[in-house]
Amino acid sequence: MIIKPRVRGFICTTAHPVGCAANVNAQIEYVRSQGPIELGPRNVLIVGASAGFGLASRIVSAFGSGAKTLGVCFEKEPSEKRTASAGLYNDQAFRHAAASAGLYAGTLNADAFADETREQAIAQIREHMDPIDLVVYSLASPVRRHPRSGELYRSAIKPVGEVFHVKSLNLDRGEVVEVDLEPASQKEVDDTVAVMGGEDWEYWMEALSEAGVLAPRCASLAYTYIGSELTWPIYWHATLGKAKEDLDRAAGSIGRRLSTDLVKVAVLKFVVTQASAAIPVVPLYGSLLLRVMKDKGIHEEPIHHIARLFRTQLYGSGEMRLDDAGRVRMDDLEMRDDVQEEVKRRWSQVTTDNLHELSDFAGFRRAFLKIFGFGVDGVDYDADVSPLGLGEP
Repeated sequence: MIIKPRVRGFICTTAHPVGCAANVNAQIEYVRSQGPIELGPRNVLIVGASAGFGLASRIVSAFGSGAKTLGVCFEKEPSEKRTASAGLYNDQAFRHAAASAGLYAGTLNADAFADETREQAIAQIREHMDPIDLVVYSLASPVRRHPRSGELYRSAIKPVGEVFHVKSLNLDRGEVVEVDLEPASQKEVDDTVAVMGGEDWEYWMEALSEAGVLAPRCASLAYTYIGSELTWPIYWHATLGKAKEDLDRAAGSIGRRLSTDLVKVAVLKFVVTQASAAIPVVPLYGSLLLRVMKDKGIHEEPIHHIARLFRTQLYGSGEMRLDDAGRVRMDDLEMRDDVQEEVKRRWSQVTTDNLHELSDFAGFRRAFLKIFGFGVDGVDYDADVSPLGLGEP
């Protein structure tokens, strides 16, 4: 099959197995090139392990620390006529590389919200791993079926309180537009918290603790994003922000339950993901930010960012960089005064006519396609490839 990207807006319905594998292998080589993380984790569970920061965390754990890893994801399987989701190809490539390096790498392709999945994870940990010393919670899903009540919740990306009039970016046409975003109802706020908040993280840590598969000084991280005040009305002060604030509550609850100070929310930088591309306003902010950070030489892809998190904060020799809420702040480069001032200056000036001059919209589009294995250096996209990918290692 000759596999090409099929994109509309923030959705790509195809993925390239060779491109995804090349992308994963490049990340692995970067981590190896940085040398070992001397005090890094040895047995790691990643909930949401097949893409983005979760995948980067798995790569850094395995190839930076030599850790055994168990990943949980929910990815579409391929057929002879249809590609899998990109995350499945990423997982295949990671497990092949881990097997070649003699590292245990188990994967559960299942609903991470389900109690049955937690039970399966515990069984795999008992059979193949030692007690878990790091749990990374990096789940991104628009819906959640509650494991106790059976109720199905759907998240909503909306402002809270009043209509939000703002610049945004039409990804299909590359046009700067102005939009009115209607505020969420209280039910939409509550449902978004139920999907993206901290309750499921609590359920995971509770199940692992009761099963006795956590190491005495197990650390746990949940990833979040705060961003710039330019995006706060649709992000931090909106339905998404309410859900992210609930992660802070959950971190405190889990820490008290486990009697540890090693449960943290980590605030990460903006990166291009399918989720970020779907949030109004954010692609325009992200395109401007990419240009500014690249011009200043401080741009980081997810693998560079997570490697820095592990090396300088989580397993570094100094104290962690915490804010007043106790979150680990890894967005320090994005939130530098000179970066934000320049982004805001460009934000006030950007139009469709000068979009490419002021922003890196082209780079945003390239980064988006790369998520699905397209536009990766060294890959022949005219070659006939099997949509089944690499298969089991």
